[in-house]
Amino acid sequence: MAEIDFKGRVAIVTGAGGGLGRQHALALAARGAKVLVNDLGGAVDGSGATIGAAQQVVDEIRAAGGQALANGASVTDFAAVQAMVQQAVDAWGRVDVLVNNAGILRDKSFAKMDMDDFRLVVDVHLMGAAYCCKAVWPHMVAQQYGRIVMTTSSTGLYGNFGQSNYGAAKLAQVGLMQTLAIEGAKHNIRVNALAPTAATRMTEGLMPQEVLDALKPEAVVPAMLVLAHESAPTRTVLCAGAGTFEAAHITLTQGVHLGVGSDIPEQLAARLAQVVDRTGEQVPQNGSAQGTNEVGKALAGR
Repeated sequence: MAEIDFKGRVAIVTGAGGGLGRQHALALAARGAKVLVNDLGGAVDGSGATIGAAQQVVDEIRAAGGQALANGASVTDFAAVQAMVQQAVDAWGRVDVLVNNAGILRDKSFAKMDMDDFRLVVDVHLMGAAYCCKAVWPHMVAQQYGRIVMTTSSTGLYGNFGQSNYGAAKLAQVGLMQTLAIEGAKHNIRVNALAPTAATRMTEGLMPQEVLDALKPEAVVPAMLVLAHESAPTRTVLCAGAGTFEAAHITLTQGVHLGVGSDIPEQLAARLAQVVDRTGEQVPQNGSAQGTNEVGKALAGR
């Protein structure tokens, strides 16, 4: 097996002052990357700010012989994000890897959720990732190399009670990944997503302690390293937790052509089981695959 190393690479990890982000930063540094450790230093709900958490991780990396810089930008502040990327470029000349890990929680059932809390979670997870991608993109295009890892979630992929804001933002990151991977392909920019199950500040109190003990953040890190490496795939959603790794796919069934007419709603209801039958489903290479399938069946039915 070829070694997964990052010698000569420069990485930015957001939300890296603790938990999973800290483990990402430490692992990248241990394998040779120069790492900019970003963390707002706030609470799980996003309140407060201090660069102390990021600096502590930087100190750990330096003590182990690595190179690192601390940054306290909020990913919701585009100007600050641009300055963060420039900080890495000024220090090391390039940015090869971006791990979008920063996030917050404001959990409540949708009926009780304040829309300001919905928007804030979307701003941090989705707009924060978009801002970071936008800031590194021209550098990656210019150097014809880049690896971007989104952090999605099983909540985004499959739902979870009390997390409508978080789930919406996390699945939106997958949508962002899909298009950026297509647009980045000609520039050797590969974009993937990681869906971690890990015990961090954001999961405390949500699971029994014995489960939390099994879900060490370190167990997720190998998936990130694979997705961030020069040998990475692109448009892949890797799920990881407790040392187990899976892949998630957004698929398209073969479907049924019914045509148009006044009774089509009744026909669709009657044949819905056939429409959702997963036999022969595909993982589309782009959004046009749906239309291609639909038009193809319509023309074949003439």
